[in-house]
Amino acid sequence: MDQLNVPTSTPVCDRLRSTGNWNPNWEPFAELDPAWTEKFMSMAMAPMLSGVLDAKTVEFLAIAVDASCTHMYGPGVRRHIRKALELGATKEEITAVLQCVSVLGIHTMSIGAPILLDEMASASAR
Repeated sequence: MDQLNVPTSTPVCDRLRSTGNWNPNWEPFAELDPAWTEKFMSMAMAPMLSGVLDAKTVEFLAIAVDASCTHMYGPGVRRHIRKALELGATKEEITAVLQCVSVLGIHTMSIGAPILLDEMASASAR
């Protein structure tokens, strides 16, 4: 029997699905390798489930990850904003999280603008 056909217990993935915290984009790799997906999700969920951070802070981090320019997962942003509000977060706190994460994209300008100026100067000199 090949690895893809081995039945695998996936309690973390199952919990994410049952609580509405499962991203449907994860389904293809869960189907291809349920054991790997379970290990990945267990690792990813450990900081959130450990109790080291309070629930509201966990939601702020989840908002930041889902809203980041490398992720941009709208349904997750909505779900985590809703949960943060339920936990007593203010609109100012959530706005601050979004403002903090928005600067991730500023590096595009930090890298690109000087190169553009150099190239414009080079083109003018030619």
